[in-house]
Amino acid sequence: MKFFKNLLRDEAGATAIEYGLIAALIAVAAITAMQGLGNQLSTTFNQVTTTMSGAV
Repeated sequence: MKFFKNLLRDEAGATAIEYGLIAALIAVAAITAMQGLGNQLSTTFNQVTTTMSGAV
């Protein structure tokens, strides 16, 4: 019985899980932001290529 009481009071595992969830959320946000930035860069480079090929 004492083992189960100590197990319920121990919050070390919960803290590790919380940190893991925060890290996962940050990773998802970073990936989403980078995909949007990548699409914008691709569009910009395509416009530059089109403009430069028309100038020659």
